[in-house]
Amino acid sequence: MAHSAETWVAQPLPRPLTTNDLQACAALDRLALGGLWNETQWQRELAEPDRPCLGLGAGPTLVAIAAGWVIFDELHISLVAVDPSEQRRGLGRRVLEALLLKGQAMGCSRATLEVAVGNGAALALYGTLGFCTQGRRRCYYRSGEDALIQWLSLEARD
Repeated sequence: MAHSAETWVAQPLPRPLTTNDLQACAALDRLALGGLWNETQWQRELAEPDRPCLGLGAGPTLVAIAAGWVIFDELHISLVAVDPSEQRRGLGRRVLEALLLKGQAMGCSRATLEVAVGNGAALALYGTLGFCTQGRRRCYYRSGEDALIQWLSLEARD
């Protein structure tokens, strides 16, 4: 599929997030996830070099975030969030793919994440990227919902 120059201008690449993005990250977290992390947790995520955080957005506003932790040779994806008014436009996929590439660049050979059993949209996204369910965490979420543990090999990705 050919892309015009105009399409690429309208589709910026995910960028690394820093502590300067703290307020924007916390705001999107509250909007999309109901405040999964508080500002102290966000500060730590954004300050640690082994915790890559990437986002899409302009100025003080973010529309999508993906964050993870590098633990030895594994990327643990800790968060993917998209502004509810911007969902179903491929933004979550874009930040997640960029995070997977960042993980590879940081020496990761595998990626893992937990996803709620009932989160069909996330399960579909992760499935298209090649994630496979390898386990289950019972009553993992505050709601009591189970989480599926998913893994992806990063070694053969281009």
